[in-house]
Amino acid sequence: MSSDSDVTPTTSTPPTKTVSDPLQSVWNSLREWWHDHVMVDVDHGLVLKKIAGESSMTPRYIFMTCMSAGIAILGMLLSSPAVVIGAMLLSPLMGPILGAGFALAEGKFNWLRLCGRALLFGTLFAVLFCAAIVFLSPLQNVTEEIAARTRPNLFDLLVALFSSLAGSYAMIRGRDGTIVGVAIATALMPPLAAVGFGLATLNWTVFGGALMLYITNLLTIALTAALMARLYGFRSEQHDGRTSLVQSGLVVATFIALAIPLGLSLMQIARESNGQRIIRDTIATAFSEEARVDQITIDWDGDPITVSASVLTPEFRADVNERLSGELGQLLDDPVAVDISQYLVGTDPGAAEQAQLARARAEEEARADAQLVARLKERLALVAGVEAADVTLDRENRRVMADARRLEGLSLEGYRVLESRVAAGIDDWDVRLRPPLSALPSISIEDGEPDAEGQRAIALIGWASRRTGIPVTLSGAAEPVQIAAIAAQEAGATVLVNEGGGSAQITARWEAAEAE
Repeated sequence: MSSDSDVTPTTSTPPTKTVSDPLQSVWNSLREWWHDHVMVDVDHGLVLKKIAGESSMTPRYIFMTCMSAGIAILGMLLSSPAVVIGAMLLSPLMGPILGAGFALAEGKFNWLRLCGRALLFGTLFAVLFCAAIVFLSPLQNVTEEIAARTRPNLFDLLVALFSSLAGSYAMIRGRDGTIVGVAIATALMPPLAAVGFGLATLNWTVFGGALMLYITNLLTIALTAALMARLYGFRSEQHDGRTSLVQSGLVVATFIALAIPLGLSLMQIARESNGQRIIRDTIATAFSEEARVDQITIDWDGDPITVSASVLTPEFRADVNERLSGELGQLLDDPVAVDISQYLVGTDPGAAEQAQLARARAEEEARADAQLVARLKERLALVAGVEAADVTLDRENRRVMADARRLEGLSLEGYRVLESRVAAGIDDWDVRLRPPLSALPSISIEDGEPDAEGQRAIALIGWASRRTGIPVTLSGAAEPVQIAAIAAQEAGATVLVNEGGGSAQITARWEAAEAE
């Protein structure tokens, strides 16, 4: 029994030693090779002196940062990639960012503080300078160049990572850093300019997205530079192995924290891109080969997902919206609402092009009509004394309506004049201004009938009754009041008659309430 127990330990120990020794040996060999063949010709003192000289805040640094930011925002407003790239040639941001990374690796916190100060003030000056340019610019639309910097994803992190690797290597090995400086500026200056655009236009979606991209790229470049510096032996003599391990762990944790939301954003972008392809293919297969899918608009944030498209087709499909909604809902695994505008065209080669031109003209007319309606609402809201949101718009019947607020000293005739001014020159829209219940005019009579002044009063009473929908009571001598009632009904009023008296005029009052 004792001999068996002596044998057992000796048979379990050798496998662990056999596995660990080769791995340890390979690791030690790699470290020796790296130290003897890669790090041997690196002048650490010279590299640190060069980076330190380019990482402090100087008037030149602030000036060149503002000039680079100004050119970048102008290029983005013009949607000109060439101008945006030109701005990178001026950007001095590489210096303090790489300086922060090397300061972190060296454990020189005073240097790190100076680099952070340079980055902070450079960022503020660049954002404010861009915001001032945008604020004074007549062009304040979100261009493709701006929109591209508002939705950061994992690929943006990789761009910053590769830029930092190239920049750090160029500085350590003494290579020319201008080109890699452009690469680093590419990851930082356009997002910084987009932040200024969002601030100037109060577009917080652009501001937040661009700021997130800028911070992500800034941290990625600085931390990658710190790792490269550590890899090439830049470290403080006071740092022991445990401190180095903790620093490396913090860097890795930061990368993971950045990568998770950016990865989710990339997955969403990939989902939308793949979904757009599925939607286009599914719509195309729902029509004949001669049909052409001309335009697709997708609202991914809606619930359900909303898909609008224009299709030029020689054959009208009555049930296509319902069928495509079901098919796309199954393919995308989300509820989908489809609205297809079908334009009938012939089968000859030029029919589709002609239909496209006709659709373009129709869209232009629709835009012009939308602008007309917007102006009409604003004008009616102004004369009614209400907000534009309080104006009722009936597109189907081409009618616009508003309830006017009471204005001291303004009679019913005044409200009718205001309505006519709004409607002037707009023949295909019905403009209606509902007046408050003001006093109705009396109807003067001559020779038993309403005279000219009385006819004008009847027309006004008819207009007021039509607009309010409230009946009017006419009181006066039997024969004249009947004549006036018939005229008022022809003018559109709902009339009640109260016969009696021999007055030379007919009085009118609201049936629902006494006029104020």
